[in-house]
Amino acid sequence: MFVTGAAGAVGTMAGQIARLLGATRVIGGAGSPQKAQRLERELGYDATLLRGAGFLGQQLAQAAPDGIDVVLDTVGGELLTAAVHAANRGARIALVGALDGQLSPDRAGGNAPAVLDTYRLLTRGITIAGYNGVDRPDVEAEWETCFGHWLRVGDIHFPYTPVLGMQRTPCTSPTWPPFESHAAMRSNSGG
Repeated sequence: MFVTGAAGAVGTMAGQIARLLGATRVIGGAGSPQKAQRLERELGYDATLLRGAGFLGQQLAQAAPDGIDVVLDTVGGELLTAAVHAANRGARIALVGALDGQLSPDRAGGNAPAVLDTYRLLTRGITIAGYNGVDRPDVEAEWETCFGHWLRVGDIHFPYTPVLGMQRTPCTSPTWPPFESHAAMRSNSGG
């Protein structure tokens, strides 16, 4: 299984749930080495593709030499392009997000274009479907039962960073504050 945006809220759960449902190999896409390490060390991912560390298609081919059968795509863009290229015959791709478009300064969240090899989709019988919870209200009860069980028995791990004091919470993010140093922020807040 390949999860794009694996370090996000959906991805951190998706990899663990894939394992619980029988996935033998789980690969994620991430935007920083720190996120990739956390995915592999704490959340059970076998390998991680790193945006900006080389051609994503090549990274995915190395991480999944036998191809991929299932994709959970929260990003779109070149990660989706790489996923289609690595997809096996009969692979299923679920589109659940479009972060590539939402994070792009050029597109302002309005679209998330991806180049897809339609010949590969056709000849390999690859299925791509968009999904949001509103489309399938019938699965809500099943989801609550399964997820509740996994929580009760400790099969799901929520990644978090413990912090003493709410005033220090913004300092846990390496990108916060966006325009001033951590030291400047602490001196401005009296801490």
